[in-house]
Formats: sequence, structure tokens, C-alpha cells
Amino acid sequence: MTIFGCFLDRPGRRHPLSEKKIMCYMYQLCRSLDHMHRNGIFHRDVKPENILIRQDVLKLGDFGSCRSVCSTQPYTEYISTRWYRAPECLLTDGFYSYKMDLWSAGCVFFEIASLQPLFPGANELDQIAKIHEVIGTPAEKTLIKFKQSRAMSFDFPFKKGSGIPLLTANLSPQCLSLLHAMVAYDPDERVSAQQALQHPCFRELRAPGRQALGSHRKAFFPENPVAPELLSDKWQIAKEGRKQLLKQEGDRPKRQGLACLTELPKLKLSGVAQLSYSSPALQSVFGPGGKGQVPVLRPLKCVGVSQKMEPQKEPQPSLKPCRLPAIGRKRGGC
Repeated sequence: MTIFGCFLDRPGRRHPLSEKKIMCYMYQLCRSLDHMHRNGIFHRDVKPENILIRQDVLKLGDFGSCRSVCSTQPYTEYISTRWYRAPECLLTDGFYSYKMDLWSAGCVFFEIASLQPLFPGANELDQIAKIHEVIGTPAEKTLIKFKQSRAMSFDFPFKKGSGIPLLTANLSPQCLSLLHAMVAYDPDERVSAQQALQHPCFRELRAPGRQALGSHRKAFFPENPVAPELLSDKWQIAKEGRKQLLKQEGDRPKRQGLACLTELPKLKLSGVAQLSYSSPALQSVFGPGGKGQVPVLRPLKCVGVSQKMEPQKEPQPSLKPCRLPAIGRKRGGC
């Protein structure tokens, strides 16, 4: 079920949620936004109807309006529900960033704590007026940023702003400081999801995560760690052993490279039988060697491709001609 269906869509509900439960929900919402922003996506439509809760487990849904952080501006102008729309979405031609999700989350934060919307504007102009009534008109440097992205002049009457209503009396000053940081008018001064998770009001909620991380590390590291003194001793031993190894390598004679050529010793062959050549072709290859000496090889003369080789004549058998005696035939014989 959504947050709107659980807490906000009940006319008879009078008692707001406790601060502990509110901060538990907001911690999970900020973690969801931080996970999206780290992966290069921002939601653009954070509101109570898109936040699901079941057994105190919060999940952010409806990613139909998501956009890549690295995509080129301008984006779609009319985006997000009006009550949760950031000022840069209202006053520019689509020049906004992922910080708009933190503004919407801050509006949800106030609505969960007070059971009433923070800026319930009837239209876009009324929405800007409601924001100025609470926060006040922005500084001149902020308006200059908006002027650079929209061809219109902002002539807002000066308003100091009444501040966040006292309907959130059940929140501590630390929680209110986080709420003010999330609904800062200037997006550059607005807190990010990662910075919001490091706020002091989430200190108790971060402890279970650290304990889970510690148990995960114990599964891979030994339970009885080595004392630092022993580690330093082992490091010194390893360091001295390495020095000795380098010294031994330095004492060894250096290996000569290819530039230093040495003459190989001559082989003394004794008792080598004299080779007999059964083929005249081998005699042409091997030169005449002395007695007890190995014959010397002679280079062969290779015939080029361009030279014509004489065709070898096939040997003809030597047959002696002989004459057979004449055979006398009878008359009428075949």
C-alpha cells in the first residue's frame, strides 16, 4: 500500500506518526534516491502515491517519468505533480537536475509528519506564491540562474517567508534541519541524497547497516586478527629477506649478451671410419676428406626458375633384332 493510502487518505486520522517511524521511512526513501542517482537515473515524480510501504519496508515505485542524469537539457517542462514540483521546474524551460527529487522528498517528509501538504498550490502561479509564503523570495543570484534559462523577467515582490509551519512539533531540531536542507530554493545549495544519509538524525539508523557490513567482513577475514606488533615484525623479516635476496643476485656474475661472442672449442673426432659414397651425386656434394677426417660439405648449385632444365630421356631397353623362319601354309588353309 502507498503512503497516501496508509496515512494521508484517512479523514479521521488525528495523531501523526512518531519521529522514529518517520525517520525510518525517510532513511529508506533517501537510500532509494541515492541508489538511483548513483546509477545515473533520477525519478522526477516523487510523491506519496508512488511510495509503497509494507511492514515498515519502504519502496519507491512508478519509474515511468525517469530520466538519465547524463541526458542533454532541456528536459520536459511539465513534469512531477504540482505540489511536489521544485522551483527550477516551475521557473525554467526544463533546466533542472536530479536535485528536484530531493525537493519532492522534502515535501513528502513534511506531509508524513504533519498529515498536510506543504505547498498546496491551485496552479503554477499559485504554487510559486505558496513557496514564497513559506520560504520567501529567492536571492538575486538564484534568480539570475533562472533568467539564464528562460526568456522572461521575474518581478516577484519581496517576501521574508513565514518558515516551515509549526505543525511538525513532533520533530526534533535535527530533523527540521534536514527538512530545511531538502527544500532549499537554490538547487546548488540543496542537499543531495548521499549527503542526507550522512545527516546526524540518521545516526541510529546507520548503525545496523554498519553491523551488517561488519558481519559480512568477518565472513571473509579471520576472527582472531594478528597483533600490530607481530605484523610489523613479519614485515621487517620479509624486508630483510628481500634485501639478502637482492644482494645474492648482485654477487652473481652477470650474464653476457649477444655482443660478447665466444669461440666454441673444436671437436676432436678419432676413429671415424671413411665414408664410402655409393652414389655419384653424394660424391659431388661431399668433398674429398683425408683419412680419419670428416668430409667437408660443398654448396650445391641451385638452378634458377628462369633456366630451362633439359628433359631427362627415358632409358630404352636393348633388344636384338631377330628374324623368324617362314612358315609354309597348305592350300585352302586360313
